[in-house]
Amino acid sequence: MHFPKFWARGECDGFQAWRGSSQSPAEAQALANQAAQRLAERFRSETWPPPHGGYYSDRPFREPVLHEIKDDADRVRAVITRNSYGCQVLNTARVMFVDVDLPEPKPPGGFLQRLFRKPAPAPTRTADGALAKVEAWTRQRPEWGWRIYRTRAGLRLLATHALIAPESAEADAVFAALDADPLYRRLCQTQQCYRARLTPKPWRCGVTMKPERWPFENEKREQRFQRWQANYESYAANWATCRLIRPLGNPTVHPEIQPILTLHDAATKVESSLKLA
Repeated sequence: MHFPKFWARGECDGFQAWRGSSQSPAEAQALANQAAQRLAERFRSETWPPPHGGYYSDRPFREPVLHEIKDDADRVRAVITRNSYGCQVLNTARVMFVDVDLPEPKPPGGFLQRLFRKPAPAPTRTADGALAKVEAWTRQRPEWGWRIYRTRAGLRLLATHALIAPESAEADAVFAALDADPLYRRLCQTQQCYRARLTPKPWRCGVTMKPERWPFENEKREQRFQRWQANYESYAANWATCRLIRPLGNPTVHPEIQPILTLHDAATKVESSLKLA
C-alpha cells in the first residue's frame, strides 16, 4: 500500500499536476513540477492528448488516510482513506476483496416511454449467474472461504480463509476466474492493495455536488468541503453500501482477517434493511 503523506501541485505553461511523497513536501513539489513540465512538453509534441485511465492506476492515490489498522506487531495492515468523490474506502494489504460488476437496472421511465419503447434486452451478466460461477469455482477448492455481498452494481467477495498478496499470481488467477472488474484488477496490482468502498456513493443518495479535492489549497476550500461532508453524511446515514448474501465454502476465518471483516460489515451496514447506494 502506498498513500503518500505529502502532496504538492506543480505548474508549467498553464499545465498542472499533483504528485505525492512519503518523504517530504519538497520531494512532492519537485515531482509535481517535473510532471507538469512533462505535460507541457507532451502538449507541444505530437502525442497529445496523453492516454490515461479514469483512475490513474499507475500512481499513488491522492487520498487522505483517515485511520490505520495495525496488527499485534504494530505493522499497518489496512487503512481507511477518503476517495476523490468523498467516500470512505478500506484498503487492505493482504485481505482479499473481489469486485464483480453487473449491469445496473435502469429506471422504467413514464407511461408513454414504456408504451412506445422497445423492451430492453436482458443483461448478459446477472447476479445469479455470477454467484453460480463463484459457487462452482469454490466447490473445486474446498479450502477457500468467502463472504459474498450484494452491492448496488454487482457482487463483492471477501476471502476469509487466508491472506493473499494482491500483486501475486494467485490473486490474478482468482480475479480472472471470477470475472473481477478489469479496472479493479489493475488497481490492486499496481497499488499493491485491495479496496472496498465503505460508504455510499454521494449521487446515489441524493448528494450531487462534488467535494473539494484533498489536499485543500486554503482554509476556505477546506471549510467548503466540511460543509459538503456534513450534508453527505446526513444523507448517507439512510443508505447501506452492501448486503450480505451468505458465507460460502471453508467456514474458518483467518485470525488476521476477522478484525477487517468486523470493521467492513459494521461500516457498510450489511445487516440493515436500508437501500443500497
